[in-house]
Amino acid sequence: MKVLKDILYKVSINAVVGNTNIGINAIHFDSRRVEENDLFVAISGTVVDGHDYIKNAIEQKAIAIICEELPQVLAEGVTYVEVDNSNRALAFLASNFYGAPSENLRLVGVTGTNGKTTVTSLLYQLFKNAGYKVGLLSTVKILVNDKEYKATHTTPDSLTINKYLKEMNDEGVEFCFMEASSHGIHQFRTEGLYFEGGVFTNLSHDHLDYHNTFAEYRDVKKSFFDNLPKKAFALVNIDDKNGLVMLQNTQARKFTYALKSYADYKVQILENQFGGLLLKVGDNEVWTKLIGNFNAYNVLAIYATAELLGLETFEILRLISGLESVTGRFQYLISDEKITAIVDYAHTPDALKNVLETINSIRTKNEELITVVGCGGDRDKTKRPKMGHIATELSTKVIFTSDNPRSEEPEAILKDIEAGVEPQNFKKSLTIVDRAQAIKTACQLAQPNDIILIAGKGHETYQEIKGERFDFDDYKIVQEYLKQLQK
Repeated sequence: MKVLKDILYKVSINAVVGNTNIGINAIHFDSRRVEENDLFVAISGTVVDGHDYIKNAIEQKAIAIICEELPQVLAEGVTYVEVDNSNRALAFLASNFYGAPSENLRLVGVTGTNGKTTVTSLLYQLFKNAGYKVGLLSTVKILVNDKEYKATHTTPDSLTINKYLKEMNDEGVEFCFMEASSHGIHQFRTEGLYFEGGVFTNLSHDHLDYHNTFAEYRDVKKSFFDNLPKKAFALVNIDDKNGLVMLQNTQARKFTYALKSYADYKVQILENQFGGLLLKVGDNEVWTKLIGNFNAYNVLAIYATAELLGLETFEILRLISGLESVTGRFQYLISDEKITAIVDYAHTPDALKNVLETINSIRTKNEELITVVGCGGDRDKTKRPKMGHIATELSTKVIFTSDNPRSEEPEAILKDIEAGVEPQNFKKSLTIVDRAQAIKTACQLAQPNDIILIAGKGHETYQEIKGERFDFDDYKIVQEYLKQLQK
């Protein structure tokens, strides 16, 4: 049990009604989970307003309430704390409640449109292989050394982050690598955490359903670096024009990496094949199983981060050569018929372009490149025609299909995608709403040595339709259909 006045440390308070010298068993922002002597934080969400559930929380015997506006009727025996922003308050409350766990390990946050999952996951893998106890907070999974937990958000809520960081403390974890999404940063989920470093991968078109403009999206990412402490490092990709923007107001030590520009950390691609990349990092060559230009950037970010955290150069290079690709990130298989199938999470125009350009740079052009792609529902609609344009421009055949339509009608999403197809590319594309059927058709169209790219869902093992999640794994499905062709 924690004392309320102690866990209010650093919280910006407007008013207090009641006694703060009381014991708190747990903190919740979901009134249904509240029990006796718990603290309920009323958050104004995008869909639900927690202030509407203060009464419910009190009926569940909450002893204290954090809110942005005091209720008109105050319950006797309950302490009310009015704050400017409940999300921000929750971040500090969570950190204080769990004993500021981020200060007891070396935490690095990775932000950017593409590459966050790959960079964090491979840093986890590298440091684990180096013999350290390591933690990971990513889109794909949460890892506390060897213990694995399911991830529900790219950046979890503040309570979840601090709960797992505390568990990492208890398990003796020394390093933790964490994805910092624009949603997470904007909603203050990373507030109150002590970061030893921040990494910026790139910035391209995404999440404009949430952020009104690209400038707002960029500035949210930038705020992560603005808040880094002086002792931390800020490592940015300056081949992306927004890289230097991230460094403008940071107090942290500044470092840059690039393939094309002058930078503190440089990489050169010597060989690029389906088997992997031969890279020259500084003066040293290293072979990696990862594929494509975009992964050259990821490897360089990993190399630089490891060096900034104190690992020795040749040890880092040795460990990089042993890294395995991340699930759903350019994950590929080759059938007995010599058909290559690639599953990738590419769900933004830039990511799709990178993956297709990578495949085109490796293939001999004697093969067909068949792309299966869709766009998620209830998300940024402006990127849909761009995805359609890029897919048909850089593939020999394209099958537009359903992704996670959520509450939208799949046919409407597909029409938005088709709107971006240039007239000369119409003949390249067809539309099959059912994703499984689309993948099956791609397998049936493919001839020996052809390449199938299934983009958009990557590691996801479900399809979300009208509020329900159905089992759906792109990799397993294409694997099964390719096996059927062999019979």
